[in-house]
Amino acid sequence: MRLDKFLSEAGWGTRSEVKKLIAKGAVTVNGEPKLRPEFKTDPEKDLVCIDDSPVRYAAFEYFMLNKPAGVISASKKDMRNPRELCVVDLIKDNKRGDLFPVGRLDKDTVGLLLITNDGALAHRLLSPKRHVEKTYYVEISRPIDKDIVSSLEAGVDIGDEKPTLPCKLSPAPRILTAHSPEELRDRVFHITISEGRYHQIKRMFALFGAEVLYLKRLSMGPLKLDESLPEGESRRLTPEELSELMSVEAPYKGQPEI
Repeated sequence: MRLDKFLSEAGWGTRSEVKKLIAKGAVTVNGEPKLRPEFKTDPEKDLVCIDDSPVRYAAFEYFMLNKPAGVISASKKDMRNPRELCVVDLIKDNKRGDLFPVGRLDKDTVGLLLITNDGALAHRLLSPKRHVEKTYYVEISRPIDKDIVSSLEAGVDIGDEKPTLPCKLSPAPRILTAHSPEELRDRVFHITISEGRYHQIKRMFALFGAEVLYLKRLSMGPLKLDESLPEGESRRLTPEELSELMSVEAPYKGQPEI
């Protein structure tokens, strides 16, 4: 791997930024200064240092984030305004500089978000052909009856090319938050969808005059939010969590769906 690519992926800046570090002699490989960005290094064998500090490198990293409200689901390179806070800014102790969120949560939606640099895994989890289920806790502004629940579960027209796919909806225990006054006790649900359309859940309930007051993602496929993880905090996935995620099948590459 080129030395500048290695340093950039390890989180030391853009390719142009790390080339400046290399040019001024700040980078050594196995104790020897290297001044050429195209120098080939082996991340598994070579000790790369910047100003005598070892550079930590990992091919892939996987973090669970309990996303708070007000933070944008994007990586730094995708941010229109680099001064705004994005979810990758909340990841601590990462070795990689190319992390991104797998899918997006609205700015005011909280809960589970997977942060990684593994594009193949992200593709598997987000592929519309896999229909990976995502479960949310939702609080709405008005009660809904069994007929509305049945309609939502069957799929509804929210103005897209196709109606939503069938979903699962069930009453949920109320989460005690500032968003959850006592009178909402009969307006809280768990909803499981297998798509990721723009503002999908909000648009589904809006069809029936119900505003979504609070939305929290609880799971994505086999990965479940660690409820002991405070909002705004992250941690690395456990080996068991990662193994379960890796078991999600790759998208089917046979004949296209009709």
